[in-house]
Amino acid sequence: MDATNLQTHIMSGGIDCALTACGIHPAGLDAQRSRCGDTVQRFADLFGGNRCISLLSVGGRTEIGGNHTDHNLGRVIAASVNMDILAAASPREDDCITIHSEGFSPDTIRLCQADAPDPAAFFTSKAMIAGMVRGFMNRGYRVGGFDAYTTSCVPQGSGLSSSAAFSVMVGNILNYLYNGGRIDNAEIAKIAQYAENTFFGKPCGLMDQLACAVGGIIHIDFADPAKPEIQKIDYDLAGAGYTLCIVNTGGSHADLNEEYASIPREMKQVAAMFDRPVLRGISLEELLARTDAVRQACGDRALLRAIHFIKENERVDRQAQALTEGKISDFLELVLESGNSSFRYLQNGYAVGDPASQGLSLALCLTEAYLSGKGAAWRLHGGGFAGTIQVFVPSGLAAAYKQYIESFFGAGTCHMISIRQAGACCMYHENAEK
Repeated sequence: MDATNLQTHIMSGGIDCALTACGIHPAGLDAQRSRCGDTVQRFADLFGGNRCISLLSVGGRTEIGGNHTDHNLGRVIAASVNMDILAAASPREDDCITIHSEGFSPDTIRLCQADAPDPAAFFTSKAMIAGMVRGFMNRGYRVGGFDAYTTSCVPQGSGLSSSAAFSVMVGNILNYLYNGGRIDNAEIAKIAQYAENTFFGKPCGLMDQLACAVGGIIHIDFADPAKPEIQKIDYDLAGAGYTLCIVNTGGSHADLNEEYASIPREMKQVAAMFDRPVLRGISLEELLARTDAVRQACGDRALLRAIHFIKENERVDRQAQALTEGKISDFLELVLESGNSSFRYLQNGYAVGDPASQGLSLALCLTEAYLSGKGAAWRLHGGGFAGTIQVFVPSGLAAAYKQYIESFFGAGTCHMISIRQAGACCMYHENAEK
């Protein structure tokens, strides 16, 4: 369908079911139809309106439980959210891929450029695209050239994984344009992790990509990292009367690589004391029985971080059980426990190299002062040290809390989001295979 006909289809409600699956409330459908129509128009302006255009979406993600557990083969709970990357895309006859992301210069590669990683291109979107192409080729999937225009409402640096959403989007486009949409989304997530690790230069785990790709609330067990066990949790947070808020406290992540890297490194140093590569499988009793030896060899912080991992890993299962059984009070109590453990034992509330900057600590303090005793829960969100906190707020208090917390951190810093059931998806597609 060309641009004009696709815009008519969108504005007449033709993709409303897909928008609803992406977490869009009925009251917001008009705005989202306009956003989708504008995306198609922008593609037409850049690449021509007579192309056969597909419209695709990948949501950001939120970590609900399991702070810094995945890299030691632990468990997590994560969810796809209704803030997404939206793409209009169309295949080409040659081997050229061009992606023009709103607000950025276009990235163009040829398929032959995806042969091997280029360290000089690390941490660039072009490298991510090349990594996804190579990942598809390595697994025997079809690839081809395409043009795409993307627009995102996943804020960068918000802890909602804009980079994972982008890599999954590239795979999503290749899946529908050249593989008939037949590739499982969990498989696309694994390719996205490969692209980020090998071509992008980021040694990340698989949680972010899986949460963006699969959709809904998922419980992931990384005991076998090659085949993580994924279970969907059918729980309607909004239906239970709660709004999920992500508060962006600001602060740069640019100089935090060592802070982040120290967490898995110290955990694995403790694991090595037990002749294990990771902490998974070591009990709290075993760990505490060797407290003196661990303290001498690894230091107190490493011991505390190991304690966090063991208790947090166990807590994830209790959180999953509470959601499955609809016991929201139990779940919220565990959220608070998780946040306290992260702050006290994992110690990723602020960077030790910059103790004057404690936006996360301040946001948690202010949130506690406002919501304590009101049936809410709050915790550090994501990697920590800077960035965001996560708050589960009774829906009747959400607007007032947003106004309150933004009076400290600025307008637009509190994002009220919802869980989207759709993972990486195509909201409109014709048979575009060659």
